[in-house]
Amino acid sequence: MATTDADPWFQTLFADRMGGANYGKGTEIYKFEKIKRAKRAALAAYPDRQLLDFGIGENDDMAPAQVREALKREVDRLENRGYADNGIQAYKDAVAEFMQREFQVSLNPTTEIVHAIGSKPAYAMMPAVFVNPGDVTLMTVPGYPVAGTHTRYYGGEVHRLPLLAENGFFPDLKGIPADIRKRAKLLVLNYPNSPTGKVATRDFYKQAIEFAHENQVIIVQDAAHIMLSYDDQPLSFLQVDGAKDVGVEVHSMSKGFNMIGWRLGWVCGHAKIVQAFADVKDNSDSGQFMAIQHAAAAALRDPQIPLQVRAKYKRRLAKLVAALKQVGFEASMPGGTYFLYVKSPVAAGDRSFANAEAASQFLITEQSVCCVPWDDAGPFLRFSVTYMAATEAEEDALMAETVSRLGKLQLRFA
Repeated sequence: MATTDADPWFQTLFADRMGGANYGKGTEIYKFEKIKRAKRAALAAYPDRQLLDFGIGENDDMAPAQVREALKREVDRLENRGYADNGIQAYKDAVAEFMQREFQVSLNPTTEIVHAIGSKPAYAMMPAVFVNPGDVTLMTVPGYPVAGTHTRYYGGEVHRLPLLAENGFFPDLKGIPADIRKRAKLLVLNYPNSPTGKVATRDFYKQAIEFAHENQVIIVQDAAHIMLSYDDQPLSFLQVDGAKDVGVEVHSMSKGFNMIGWRLGWVCGHAKIVQAFADVKDNSDSGQFMAIQHAAAAALRDPQIPLQVRAKYKRRLAKLVAALKQVGFEASMPGGTYFLYVKSPVAAGDRSFANAEAASQFLITEQSVCCVPWDDAGPFLRFSVTYMAATEAEEDALMAETVSRLGKLQLRFA
């Protein structure tokens, strides 16, 4: 049968949350897809020019050898076949040990910890626990949008809290309108913050906890980058008095342990919230492969792994800060993450930029330098230090090439 451009018979059956009858007919392109297209175009136009890719947001190393060896052992064990459902006790025990060792946070591994197949599904499922039509989720922007997307799926609304430089990249909780506070169910935080690199303080967490009590709001703290904290020891939300009374913290094995793609994390905190999340999860998935959970437990019990990952990205960030400052950026070391969030240039030579997206497209097109634009709270560019470089000499060469290419552009800033 010949294919046509006509709508399929089920075109009108798509849910409203997907766009209804207009699903698939929009012309807007997601910014990360624009970046991918621009990268392909730059590679095609300049096949002999190295792509300087600062847009990647995932660790460039494999998981440590001892973790991979643990997986190889566990994968051959008969008892690790089958469904894990809401997780194995061995992994939850390792999480509890990790939280005690790193943060002095005491958790009951049976009732206050549950695994997740990565942190992303946790943010997708959490609105199902609390959000009814008309309820509000408070979300910081720029930020990870998944909890907001699923809030809308359930008929809720998202109230955006801009992370502005003048507020130290903290949300203005006092400025939230009274009618929004009254309908709010969830406050989603993320510290160390992606992409700004801001690290939370105890005082900020105290303010957030007070806000949660005053407004009967649940806090969900995204701690995916927590082990990539540079100014001081990593700070867990649950270290602050009263935190466990009002919320949970979501952790990931990805960033701090070089386990990108292994799809494992956990939710910990108030036992009733953990239980409710586990109930939703039990109806959404059948758990991560048990061999992966055993390997992750081995990673959690090795305190050297996150220290080594942290040292590498701290070193790379320091080099990138120095490089970008040479070509005019107002750059300084972030408190955490492997991202550098800097004000976008407003012009290059006689070419002006309406926003960060236009600047990023210019950089990739003209000089094959890839970064991620954010225009949610002012025009900023995000540079990631997860580029591929096997040695420090290769890192230094990449920085020199970055300075060479950007230095010739005559970048101007507001």
